[in-house]
Amino acid sequence: MSTLANTVLLRGHQLTRRWGGLTAVNAVDLELRRGEVHAVIGTNGAGKSTLINLLSGQFPPSSGRVELLGQDVSLWSQPRRARAGLGRSYQRNTVFGEFSVIENCRLSAQAAAQRPWRWWQPVQAQPALMEAARSVAQRTGLGDRMDRPAGLLSHGQKRQLEIAMCLATRPKVLLLDEPLAGMGAEETERMLVLLGDLKADHAILLVEHDMDAVFRVADRITVMVNGSVIASGSPEQIRSNAGVQSAYLGGH
Repeated sequence: MSTLANTVLLRGHQLTRRWGGLTAVNAVDLELRRGEVHAVIGTNGAGKSTLINLLSGQFPPSSGRVELLGQDVSLWSQPRRARAGLGRSYQRNTVFGEFSVIENCRLSAQAAAQRPWRWWQPVQAQPALMEAARSVAQRTGLGDRMDRPAGLLSHGQKRQLEIAMCLATRPKVLLLDEPLAGMGAEETERMLVLLGDLKADHAILLVEHDMDAVFRVADRITVMVNGSVIASGSPEQIRSNAGVQSAYLGGH
């Protein structure tokens, strides 16, 4: 892999988050590199969601730091991190059901461009935004559904649209929180192909419970238990790690 492809784009250093006497994330080190899908796995309560919230800026760490593109962003707000190149999807669907696919993508592109919303202005007056919206819809496999209301999409297509909306903000790093949840086999397969395509020019963090999918798509896997990392490595290393098998995989 080339030096450029292997560049660290997002780094968490000794990230810790406490609420009173509860330590939800404990001294976690994590690196996300361009060209890789880095999966974080663990049972419910392991600290995965808290970790992704710390990385995205939903709340600050109790200690430790987050570096985005080499800059300390630990105290930056979520919108500021997004403008700097951090995109995130959520466990729950966040599309605007009454708007079409391309309108959802255009809204995201417009938010990233920090342009005021002019309801009275025809879309033809915003060609750059429309081109960006079309491009991400095509890339995520929604090119033939651009004019369909998002509320009429299948569950898997809505998840594709969420990623398209992330891409419309021109991120360098994608934080994806359970993008495969609730999907059937065909929808899962399409999403895995999409993730394989996107990693070429992004660093991707994947929080996911579907172990078969994780071991197919991930280049690196980090395992969390009770807020701490117990192992991190290639899928082969994780699969053969006796401690991981005992704590989580159950002989997967």
